[in-house]
This record gives sequence, structure tokens and C-alpha cells, in this order.
Amino acid sequence: MGLINREQIAGMNIHYLFYSLEYFLDAQAQAGIKTIEFWPGTPHFFLTNREYSDCRRVRRLLDERGLTLKIITPENCTYQYQFAAQEKEQFEKSREYFKNALDAGEELGAEIMAINSGWGYWNEEREEAWKRSREMLSCLAEYAAAKKIRLAMESLRPQESNLATTLADVKRMLSEVNHSNLKAMIDLTAMGVAGETIDQWFEELGEDIIHMHFIDGNPYGHLVWGDGAHSLRECLEALKRHGYRGYLGQEITEFDYFEDPAKADRRNMEAYEPFISGN
Repeated sequence: MGLINREQIAGMNIHYLFYSLEYFLDAQAQAGIKTIEFWPGTPHFFLTNREYSDCRRVRRLLDERGLTLKIITPENCTYQYQFAAQEKEQFEKSREYFKNALDAGEELGAEIMAINSGWGYWNEEREEAWKRSREMLSCLAEYAAAKKIRLAMESLRPQESNLATTLADVKRMLSEVNHSNLKAMIDLTAMGVAGETIDQWFEELGEDIIHMHFIDGNPYGHLVWGDGAHSLRECLEALKRHGYRGYLGQEITEFDYFEDPAKADRRNMEAYEPFISGN
């Protein structure tokens, strides 16, 4: 049953943290993946507020394997950079970091940069942090427009943020920033934790949804399909109902997969294969 195209499935490199970039790319090609959502973190890529790695090398490695990079997802949860950074110096350096990510994304051929709202101090007024996030995203949306890259904003889990953790929060931020280069993305884990559904997201945001982190969960966890409680068929059928043709980022982050990430990706793709058009 053809519910998606192979090119929609975007492999990610987060769980290849202990392997080389070449190993990751070889594993994607061997698993039958064509599209890459690139996490530009060390050791695969060095990105800071001042510099970033040679994009020509990355493009050469992609081309040699017949892979295409479509999404860039700069690290923003475990590093010091985030979208609602609290102190002035942190805010300015975070802004330069994300602008550098957009510069690198342009060189790498990315169409989308995946983002979120960031978070504020738990001991400050939420609206103060919300204002900082809105300011950051407004600036980055304008910069992204010049790079011909769209920003795709996901919700986070309540343990990760006190800002955009629900569909309503994402909708509010998009409305307040009100920029054509800031759109929405669904993260199935955050969506599941919030008790929301794919149908609800599309009913509220429709064509403003341009990307997804499409993984299994319980609802917590960013799991290989088959390791969680979601039905892959039902999720894909929901996308079909709403005419979604965007990318499905495989944001697999559980440490259980870090020892043998290539095996996890092969198993993940085996779950997808019956639903890929043209097989």
C-alpha cells in the first residue's frame, strides 16, 4: 500500500554520535534512505556562533552516496544555545549560532531548518521568556527568508520547556511572529505527551505544517517504529487524509540505539517498506 514516497523519509545522525559521518551516510544508503535531516553536531560537524565546518566536504560525501540533505537541525537542547536564551550575552550568541546554522544550511542545500521555542527560567514569568523567544524567531525568520530556507517549529515536552509544549502554543507563536518563513512541524513524541493527534494538528494548522519528527513512542521516547505504542499504518493514513507530502525526520534519540545505530535504522526501514510507493 503506497502511503508515502521513499524520499519523504529523512534519516538523522543523532544516534550515530559514536561513529563517523562516513559510517552514518553509508548506513543510510544501505538502509534504502535517500534523504537526510542533518544534525550539525560534533563529531560529524562543528557549528558554533563563530564558525562551522567545511560544507563542501559534507556535500561531496552526500553526492558520492546518492543522498540529498533537505533539513538542518542545529543542536539546541544539550548545548548552551537556545531560542529563548535568558542572559543578554547568551541571547546574542545563540542568535549568531542559529544564523550560522542557516548559513551552513544554505551551503548544504537545505530547504528547512527545524527549530522550537526554547525555554525560560522556571523561576521567571513565562511571558518574559515568551517575548525573548518571539524576538529570536522573528529575527531568524527574516534571516532565513534571505537564505530561502523555511523554519519549522515543533512543540517540546513539558520537561524540556515552559513555552511551546502544545499545539495551541505553536499556533500562538506562529500567529504572533506572523512571518511567511516560520511554519510548524509535528513531533510525534511531544504531540503524544500532550494528548494530541495528527488530525488535530492538521485541522488547526493545515498547510502550515511543513515537517515532522515522525517516530514511535510510549508516548515518551524517540523510538524505532515497532518499539513503541503508535500504529505506523494509522499515522501514515492520517498523513494521507490530510495530503501531507513533507519530510518525515527519523529523530531516534534513545541511548539503547547508540551502540548499533545502523541496525536500528535497518529495522526502522523494514517497518516502512510495506507503505512506500513504487516498491
